[in-house]
Amino acid sequence: MRNAFAAAITELAAADPRIVLLSGDIGNRLFDGFKARFPDRFFNCGVAEANMTGVAAGLALCGLRPFTYTIAPFATIRALEQIRVDVCCHKAPVVIVGTGAGLSYASLGPTHHACEDVAVLRALPNMTILCPADAAEVRCAVAAALELSGPAYLRLGKKGEPAVHRAAPSFVVGKGIILREGRDMCLLGLGTMVATALEAASLLEAAGLSARVVSMHTVKPLDEELLAETFERFRMVAVVEEHSRIGGLAGAVAEWLAAQFPPPPGRLISFATPDAFFHESGGQDYARQGCGLTAENIAETVLHALGAAC
Repeated sequence: MRNAFAAAITELAAADPRIVLLSGDIGNRLFDGFKARFPDRFFNCGVAEANMTGVAAGLALCGLRPFTYTIAPFATIRALEQIRVDVCCHKAPVVIVGTGAGLSYASLGPTHHACEDVAVLRALPNMTILCPADAAEVRCAVAAALELSGPAYLRLGKKGEPAVHRAAPSFVVGKGIILREGRDMCLLGLGTMVATALEAASLLEAAGLSARVVSMHTVKPLDEELLAETFERFRMVAVVEEHSRIGGLAGAVAEWLAAQFPPPPGRLISFATPDAFFHESGGQDYARQGCGLTAENIAETVLHALGAAC
């Protein structure tokens, strides 16, 4: 994903001289191509993410289109006051890019995990939150973020994520992408967990259950039209996200669901990280397994839940 971002922003910068890129002292080799072509439009702001965000806000208010880039928890939690006051309060068109979403940096411990970022940022007025599923969606999301008139958070994985699209998808902010149609239930995947949702759908199919799979790449604003159709059509809707069960996509969907009257018949269940720090040592796959974020656990839980609902 991060390679796709680097390629996309370099290509866009060639056509738009307003684009500037600010780094929190990472991605130096990743952005060699950008720096070679636009040396005056790349700024390494060092390990000073709050300052980087304030600088980006100032550049945006001067008519430029800044992208900030660093590891997700540092891009968001560490710089939260500046995002709230400098960026969102002024509706400054800053794109905050957080790499290593969720448990991508599992082996580095809770300081490097990003399981609260969506919850924190979606509470801020004027903020758009984009969580692409693969490299193809990343390229689309970068271009879409550039067209926004206000701030956006672009939540990326790390590298090597499986592709869920064979070609560039039709990507519209606030509109989910149906990747697989189904009859019995629906899996709403967020970001890098979309590939896992597709795997779970294949396991469910082998067990005789047909599951729709959706890439809900935009958490804010939600695709309310798609949600309304989904909860009317399916008796169960499962959100799959590498984020805390509090305040992420499932929380956003639950808030929407609670506001519907009369309530639709579909039941909501959630697969997410627990309300706890993950202190064990291991890689991302190990951490996902510990949090129940595997295709096997998703399929087994869905089968059990639907069986109990019959």
